[in-house]
Amino acid sequence: MWKKLSPALLAALAAGPALAAAEGPFFTMKNPMFNVTIGFILFIALLLFLKVPRLLGGMLGKRAEGIRSELDEARALREEAQSLLASYERKQKEVKEQAERIVAHAKEEAATAAEQARKDLEASIARRMAAAEEQIASARESAVREVRDAAVTVAVGAASDVIAAKLGATEANKLIDAAIREAETKLH
Repeated sequence: MWKKLSPALLAALAAGPALAAAEGPFFTMKNPMFNVTIGFILFIALLLFLKVPRLLGGMLGKRAEGIRSELDEARALREEAQSLLASYERKQKEVKEQAERIVAHAKEEAATAAEQARKDLEASIARRMAAAEEQIASARESAVREVRDAAVTVAVGAASDVIAAKLGATEANKLIDAAIREAETKLH
């Protein structure tokens, strides 16, 4: 304890000559400066005896340790936040790439569907054109048949008039009999 008190005592003694400028001798109880110095030394000794500097040091150490642990925790939280941010940025990039792939795929499908619709429309037009051409051909054949039938009817009528005028009854009967025989052979 004296080792701890000795620096304070030496400081007080060294300050003594400067304080001696006051009235009377310094080392007497009548000198108020001496009394203050003794009180101060006793107060410092009491603080050292009660280990107040060590307690203060311990408290400051605990506080420093608490601050250090808070800083470490803050650093860990910051690193975790950075890793989460990087993870979310990676996920956002992946989602963006996936969205771009989906859009590209949708465009390809739309182009394919448009091409298929164009082909289907061309096929439908071709079928309708073929059906229309068939109807036209059928109408043409029907018209040709009707004209032919009308021509045959007119020709038969004209031929029968000419034959009736030029043929006699016996020749007409022979032609009728031949036509009947020919019809029988064709029908059986």
